[in-house]
Amino acid sequence: EALVEKGGVFAHGLTYSGHPVAAAVAIANLKALRDEGVVTQVKNDTGPYLQNCLREVFGNHPLVGEVQGIGLVAALQFAEGKATRKRFVNENDMAWRCRTIGFEEGIIIRSTLGRMIMAPALVATRAELDELVDKTRIAVDRTAREYGRL
Repeated sequence: EALVEKGGVFAHGLTYSGHPVAAAVAIANLKALRDEGVVTQVKNDTGPYLQNCLREVFGNHPLVGEVQGIGLVAALQFAEGKATRKRFVNENDMAWRCRTIGFEEGIIIRSTLGRMIMAPALVATRAELDELVDKTRIAVDRTAREYGRL
């Protein structure tokens, strides 16, 4: 009722006008994240878990120069060497290929500027993060083999 004018006409619906329904949904979402302990779970458990898993799996990978990230946002920077982090000339092609293989494996990873970026749902479980890391490893390994780096 709060969103309808007299006569039953919807009164508010422009994209950039601070739609009250969108605002109410955002507020409810923030409350749920707080009240259900999602942020605390990511900060104290699943975030560090993902970062540690990625560093363990990709820390010495011949295609990955650096594992970057915090919480549940992470990136694998493709580079020729750990010490110099010299970028591959064809890093964007490599990253795009890795992204495509990831899609084939059933994961969504983003490729940009020679990086593989992942940002799983805040409610992801350790088992789901294990699956993400494993399928990302498959994608990075296949890419490395295709480009003669493994």
